[in-house]
Amino acid sequence: MAVLLHRLGRWAFARRKTVLLAWVVALVGLGALAGAFGRDADAQLSIPGVESVTALETLAERFPEGGAGGATARIVFAAPEGSAVTDPEYAAAVQQALAEAAEAEQVAAVSDPFARQGVSPDGAVAYATVSYDVQVPDVTDDARTELLAVADAAEDAGLQVEFGGEATQAAPAQGAAEAIGVLVAMVVLAITFGSLLAAGLPLLTALIGVGAGMAGVLALSSVVDLTSTTPTLGLMIGLAVGIDYALFITIRHKEQLAAGMGARESAGRAVGTAGSAVVFAGLTVMIALAGLTVVGIPFLTTMGLVAAGMVGVAVLVALTLVPALLGFAGDRFDRWKVPGLRRRQAALATGDSAGTRWARRVTRRPVAVLVAGVVGLGVVALPALDLRLGLPTEGDLGAETTQRQAYDLLAGAFGPGFNGPLTVLVDATDADDPTAAFAATAAAVGELDGVATVAPPQPNEAGDTAILSVIPEDGPSAAGTEALVQDIRDLRPGLTDETGSELAVTGNTALGIDISEKLGAALPVFLLVVVGLAFLLLMLAFRSVLVPIKATLGFLLSLAATFGALVAVFQWGWLAGLLGVESTGPVLSFLPILLIGLLFGLAMDYEVFLVSRMREEHVHGTEPTEAVVGGFRSGARVVTAAALIMGSVFGGFILGHDATVKSIGFALAFGVLVDAFVVRMAIVPAVMTLLGRRAWWLPRWLDRVLPDVDIEGAALERRDAETRRELASADR
Repeated sequence: MAVLLHRLGRWAFARRKTVLLAWVVALVGLGALAGAFGRDADAQLSIPGVESVTALETLAERFPEGGAGGATARIVFAAPEGSAVTDPEYAAAVQQALAEAAEAEQVAAVSDPFARQGVSPDGAVAYATVSYDVQVPDVTDDARTELLAVADAAEDAGLQVEFGGEATQAAPAQGAAEAIGVLVAMVVLAITFGSLLAAGLPLLTALIGVGAGMAGVLALSSVVDLTSTTPTLGLMIGLAVGIDYALFITIRHKEQLAAGMGARESAGRAVGTAGSAVVFAGLTVMIALAGLTVVGIPFLTTMGLVAAGMVGVAVLVALTLVPALLGFAGDRFDRWKVPGLRRRQAALATGDSAGTRWARRVTRRPVAVLVAGVVGLGVVALPALDLRLGLPTEGDLGAETTQRQAYDLLAGAFGPGFNGPLTVLVDATDADDPTAAFAATAAAVGELDGVATVAPPQPNEAGDTAILSVIPEDGPSAAGTEALVQDIRDLRPGLTDETGSELAVTGNTALGIDISEKLGAALPVFLLVVVGLAFLLLMLAFRSVLVPIKATLGFLLSLAATFGALVAVFQWGWLAGLLGVESTGPVLSFLPILLIGLLFGLAMDYEVFLVSRMREEHVHGTEPTEAVVGGFRSGARVVTAAALIMGSVFGGFILGHDATVKSIGFALAFGVLVDAFVVRMAIVPAVMTLLGRRAWWLPRWLDRVLPDVDIEGAALERRDAETRRELASADR
């Protein structure tokens, strides 16, 4: 592989104008397709086949007249302090607003709060439910705008008007989070290279790759349903790995130029050696992300494939566009020096760097470093024992949003469970007396612990199916509500025997519970597939059994610590104010499985790059401990810079308002930094020192079977040696 990539790097260097033009054409072409065919990423988090989803489909079939199963919204009216919404002037304003809402685009029905017990006991708050005749993804921006506009007259009358419900939430726009990450990345790159030109190259190539990848994703949105989180995740991953992979190659190029190698040969060598590590690192990330398909959940499959595609684009950019831009820079790669960094660059050039000194300390006391690292991460991981999963609610949105204010008004006026109503579907098509079946089900549900109220059954026109609206005592994210859903479902066998009817529980709260259970069941299978495939890939790259085992165990430590930090911040509320987390609750249900895929792949990036340099030293005959120090000397700087860049890119998303994106950004930033600085740069050299030559042990039969992919560039060294011998023979 090294020889092939070496040729590719030299070719891209020489044909730099062609390569650059090809990427510009790809960027413009994909951008045009995205503009012509792209649409909003507004698919819902759903899992076909689970009870709550099947019940929603039955609702849409049995209750077509009321828009059941379609999108819904809530309009919440709050009277000024000391007044009531039932006061004549306020009641008139409410009725006028509801009449306008009923005329809005795509609206099927609007409830009357004064006729359907939609007024709080103290009269301060009233709400109306707006039912649409389309599903949530099909609610247009114009329809949302028309709905929000009905507040104007009521607010002029003195009422506070807020809106909630899934139909009011448009896809979130990208903010300044990614820009903050890019700025931090630029600072880190400038310090790493000591040159603005050298620092700008990885950033420029990453932005071109991200632009092309995101344009492709948006173009595909015309035929593939994307959740609002998917493009953000793709942007997050593409930007982080794009900078890192370009950094891996350019920093090797810088080292070789400093050693006197010509620019074209240096670009080829950088792609042949560091590029080999990039290919294997990228493949590992892509395997981990594409492995989300085995879970069998459509929105997670889409997320994984989009992120894997962004990583694939980043690898192609690193292998082609990076050496092309190195060709434009030529021998003046280090121009535009950063003032004040000459002493640091000189220390790095001589090898007397902080990384070298740290490596020697670790190799002198490997047991102490190993124990400290493992125990420290174990302590951080302890909160993970209390991990609870769930889907985000409107209570997790920013306090300034109308959805959050509507949520708080309803919780204060009607109780916390009002924002998490459960819909119980009673199918009495096989019952002898459907009306009696509906009444028996309502009575049985009302006797359960944790139920605040049960509304009277609402039968459909055929009279064979009814809906029960159940208000829990606890909020939608509470453990008590989750237990209540299971208690209601446990009533099914007895009621079926007694009445001949079937019940099912649905609604957003039940849907979140079902998704969490489905993800929990899929987690072991996913972990086995991803870790197994990545283990084989690492064994192929390093020709070792123990190194992949060590890499996997280190990842599990990082993962446990990350889960612990997630629970501490987002569930327990530690440092929540500092990080802008406005409300605590269960961890996002699909985050653990997504985090395994993302963090495993990204952690293996550093493992591949750091350990490949150690193996390179070993293959060239260096004594084991010195091979660890030498490999660390070469790899520590790039791993440090890469981790800081990746952490800053992910960390920038913590500053956003979307709770889902905030938790993903925090988890990835924390996981990457912990894995890089504790596992890869402390535990890994300690373990490699303790293993010595045994680290590279491989059974002979396996050695014969595995192909030699030459990740360390040994074939290039052999080719150069043969060339020197031929030249020496010719001279004689």
